[in-house]
Amino acid sequence: MEPLLTLQKVIDFIEKNIKNDMNPEELAKLAGYSPFHFSRLFKKYTGFSTKEYVIKRKLQHALYDLACGKKIIDISTDYGFHTHAGFTKAFKNSFGSSPRLYKMHCPIGKPQKPDLQTLFNKQVGGIVLQPKIVARSAFTVVGQTFESNRNNVSFTRDEPAFWDMRGLTDGTVERDLYKYFQPQKHGEYCMNIQREEGHFTYLFAVDYDGSANLPAGFTIHRMPSADYAVFKTPAVAVSHFVSTIKGTWRYILEDWLPSSSYEVNEEVSDFEYYDEFCHYWDFEKIYMEIHLPIKKRAATS
Repeated sequence: MEPLLTLQKVIDFIEKNIKNDMNPEELAKLAGYSPFHFSRLFKKYTGFSTKEYVIKRKLQHALYDLACGKKIIDISTDYGFHTHAGFTKAFKNSFGSSPRLYKMHCPIGKPQKPDLQTLFNKQVGGIVLQPKIVARSAFTVVGQTFESNRNNVSFTRDEPAFWDMRGLTDGTVERDLYKYFQPQKHGEYCMNIQREEGHFTYLFAVDYDGSANLPAGFTIHRMPSADYAVFKTPAVAVSHFVSTIKGTWRYILEDWLPSSSYEVNEEVSDFEYYDEFCHYWDFEKIYMEIHLPIKKRAATS
């Protein structure tokens, strides 16, 4: 598709000039489109405005440099932020915390360059940014299970976004979970907790602190401590939400993971996490998180 090939040239140009100043007009001229048409196409295929994308890519490269031990003041200058304060503000807006606090969550290795054709073919719905690497202590969830006979399903990633196919989004199960257990934080976990061949046990759950009694029909599940790569799906309209979740899973497993310094920790369950940002009645575009348990890839001789 011609627009994808043209936009990929722009993506490549941004990567090669990541430490330089770039403006939307310059990028539109490179693509051979008017600024208005270019802006519309870029947003459609990446999920970001050109200005947003350039800043986010600069920050993701800056994060890698930060994790490698470079000084913040030098990094901010390298990537065209005129002041330390300006860099820190942009960093907080993008990652939610200061550079010093966030650098421990940086993946090993430089951020991978997006391939728009691959993302389009997988129906990802936009560009998937580098994950946050999180070390989670053991935690407990409680919820309702749904049984299904499925072959070749051992992990959540084998049957992603299963909740939609079972009608869980009508809110009935969610209301019961918050009514009975009143978790402090809003958010639902969706995961496969059964690894028998041909049998799939899907758990729709919330955090559980053990204080509430367990009514009949609910299941407690204990998650061990583990490291996770936490990805956010691109923000999309609700009509594309399920395909975006499935496409993001495919991108993670087929593209990001083989090129990363990690492998899947198959001793721990992967899961999908849905918080208030997937409420389509509150937001025009919605997203969720995918939590993939990881460990550093074994060195090869």
